[in-house]
Amino acid sequence: MQIVLKNGDQMQLAEGATAQDAAQAISEGLARAAVAAKVNGELVDLSYVLKEGDAVEIVTLKDKEGLEVYRHTCAHVLAQALKTIFPTCKLAIGPVIENGYYYDVDFKTPITMEDFEKIEAEMRKIIKSNLPIHRFTLPREEAIALMSQYHEPYKVELIQDLPEGEEIGFYQQGAFTDLCRGPHLPSTGKIKAFKLVSIAGAYWRGDEKKKMLTRIYGTAFAKKDEMDEYFAMLEEAKKRDHVKLGKDLKLFALLPEGKGFPFFLPNGMILKNTLIDYWRQIHRREGYVEVQTPIILNRSLWETSGHWDHYKENMYTTKIDGEDCAIKPMNCPGGLLVYKTQPHSYKDLPIRMGELGIVHRHEKSGQLHGLMRVRCFTQDDAHIFMLPEQITDEIKGVVRIIDEVYKLFGFKYHVELSTRPENSIGSDEDWEAATNALRAALDSIGLEYVVNEGDGAFYGPKIDFHLEDSIKRTWQCGTIQLDFQLPQRFEIEYVGEDGQKHRPIMIHRVVFGSIERFIGILIEHFAGKFPVWLAPEQVKVLPVTDRAADYAQQLVKEMNEMGLRASADLRKEKIGRKILDAEVEKVPYKLIVGDKEVEDGTVSVRRRGEGDIGAMAKADFFALVKKENDEKTIF
Repeated sequence: MQIVLKNGDQMQLAEGATAQDAAQAISEGLARAAVAAKVNGELVDLSYVLKEGDAVEIVTLKDKEGLEVYRHTCAHVLAQALKTIFPTCKLAIGPVIENGYYYDVDFKTPITMEDFEKIEAEMRKIIKSNLPIHRFTLPREEAIALMSQYHEPYKVELIQDLPEGEEIGFYQQGAFTDLCRGPHLPSTGKIKAFKLVSIAGAYWRGDEKKKMLTRIYGTAFAKKDEMDEYFAMLEEAKKRDHVKLGKDLKLFALLPEGKGFPFFLPNGMILKNTLIDYWRQIHRREGYVEVQTPIILNRSLWETSGHWDHYKENMYTTKIDGEDCAIKPMNCPGGLLVYKTQPHSYKDLPIRMGELGIVHRHEKSGQLHGLMRVRCFTQDDAHIFMLPEQITDEIKGVVRIIDEVYKLFGFKYHVELSTRPENSIGSDEDWEAATNALRAALDSIGLEYVVNEGDGAFYGPKIDFHLEDSIKRTWQCGTIQLDFQLPQRFEIEYVGEDGQKHRPIMIHRVVFGSIERFIGILIEHFAGKFPVWLAPEQVKVLPVTDRAADYAQQLVKEMNEMGLRASADLRKEKIGRKILDAEVEKVPYKLIVGDKEVEDGTVSVRRRGEGDIGAMAKADFFALVKKENDEKTIF
């Protein structure tokens, strides 16, 4: 039989050949590196039997899917070790997550991280045994009987919830069998580097009314040095923790009186407003107008938008004058109402409408984390209303803004095209047209992207921007969503060149995403050492003697009049103490002034991270800092 390889070449194989046979036929090295295969786009085991005309791609640990298969197998090794050491435990689910995996388990006697050493020792035994991993399927009733025989009630419940008539997949390694769709490695011996990392509680199926299980987190890497690098990154991330730095630098507070509702302190407000000023500057330049819409709107609006049916569990609701209302979780319905306040012609389009809108979303308390996951945040939203023929140019314009902003902060990024989710609204034709339009725009720009199937918004596909910070973590921030649905639902119109009424196309987009979350990312990206233009305090003047105090205050006055942010430390402390405190506060510039500086009209400059850089005329120093501030440089 013939199969088709990734590069389009055809290969002849014997009838009954597997994906592993195909890898072997391509090269010995590829066969050794192979962990799974894609057949006609579907990820399968290497034992998968090929058919005539199959499109085959061999997957290795260099591929994202390969690493996921590797980690999923490690989750099964964890489960086998747990059943060996704690025979009475009941297994729930063990999926792959970013950078690792977890397994939810119901233990008769609670375990702690102190048990990890013996669990890992048992996992190493299983790996050293190099147990072959075999897949088999059973009809529904036999699958239930097998899991009942193994006393696995959570597995039985999962099987019972599967559609009638579906063959149920299992994987066996040695004496251990687990319910799973797969795919998996061909044997346990292929796992080279793994570690259990933490333990937490997790409700079965995420339902607070159901039993609390023990969630064991682990990770696995192709090589030990890759794992060591990962843990070094985690240690660095701890030092950069935005919650700790936010407290130390007096940026924001997280108080029990408002869980999930951060309090911004004076330093934090300087940082936030500086970002907002920059946002307004670039949006004015790009032809956006700014609007503000109400925080509370009535139920009928949210029914029209579809949020009441598709997003209600995340919304805060209330009654006003006996009418159901909701605090807005998104700004777009308000933007559509603004569009409808006056008639529009095709000559008006595109209309680029920005809004720094405060939104509220009900997040579970266990999911809250600093500024990264909150219940109230500011979205730097914009909604663009346009003609169909303007789609590509408008998407290009948004991409240009996002690219400019991310590069300013020193972020690299990659792009994903997210397609239609299961709970979507609208016709197949509209979704196909919208997805093709985004694809065409990306292709026209020449921007590389990967497709993220099923992760679009419920009303339209989107382009997501995942930025990479200074320690190589990724964050999804910017997004461009193309929407054919809400213009129809809200019946917005423009008068075309033909004198007839038409529906505009709508883009939803954010650059920062949540400004609060973006601030959290920036804190960790810069480790609190903000560039001059963002630093809440840019210059700290440190007088050595009481006689230099007046000069210090004069310097501060002159800098503040220039629009710089400066203060003087007039405490009766030794200069070493003042320098140390300013370093802890991560102030970019410290000016040491004593009698000599007063006499000469100079300043002795210390730059953060470099120490003493010498004496300068005060005017020269002012010009240096002003230039860095105005040009938004990063050092």
